[in-house]
Amino acid sequence: MFPTASSPGAGQRLRAERERLRLSTRDVENLSRQIAREKKNQEYALSHAWVTDIENGKFVPTIFKLYSLSLIYHRSLDEILGFFGINLRDLGKDQRYVPLPRTHLVGEGQEGILATIEAPVELRDRVRIEDTNLISRMFKRWGEVPVGLLQHLDLRRSVYGYIGADDYTLYPHIRPGSFVQIDPRQRNVLTRGWQNEYDRPIYFVELRDRYVCSWCELLGRELTLIPSPRSRVPARHVRYPDDAEIVGRVTAVTMQIAEAQSMRT
Repeated sequence: MFPTASSPGAGQRLRAERERLRLSTRDVENLSRQIAREKKNQEYALSHAWVTDIENGKFVPTIFKLYSLSLIYHRSLDEILGFFGINLRDLGKDQRYVPLPRTHLVGEGQEGILATIEAPVELRDRVRIEDTNLISRMFKRWGEVPVGLLQHLDLRRSVYGYIGADDYTLYPHIRPGSFVQIDPRQRNVLTRGWQNEYDRPIYFVELRDRYVCSWCELLGRELTLIPSPRSRVPARHVRYPDDAEIVGRVTAVTMQIAEAQSMRT
């Protein structure tokens, strides 16, 4: 058992779980020893004295003992870890704090990354993946939302957009099917300060009938949505702010660089 002291709150919550099931510390000890025998590992066992010390905040139990407590109290392991301030749902987005210096493959076998959350299926057909949209609005209607994506998105504090499968406005800089991160604090159109098209600010714009992700020019009350030269999409002029609202500046892009042949000829 780690000597590090635990927070009193974690111990109190564990005690509440034990009392909810009307178990004594001796009961927990006996049940944990059954688990240890089945696992053939005594690390899963807890003595009644250890249970008391954990509940009093004197120790932080090892992962083996936390596993036993999750089984005994019929709580998921992530719930038990949550008592100690560890939120497994933050695992994906917290990886940004430890960027590795070398290019590597993301670890395989992470089933949670491929898992999905089910939403009302009858609404699935209403989502047009061909159109550019805000992720927050799409999630309200999607039939399935990938958990791996949710782990990397901070939907409470950031805004994210999806580039429609038929939207080639900034192709090949931003390809159809890409996800973009948007800073809603940067809504003023910059007219200078970049050296080339790769440095030029990109904005996510809401029009009356659609969303557009493009370069922008603002002259008086006329906002020009500028596509990339290779996209073959015409520039569009709209009245600002009457017919257009700048959601924010695009600060990050996640995109696929090899398209399926069916997407574009």
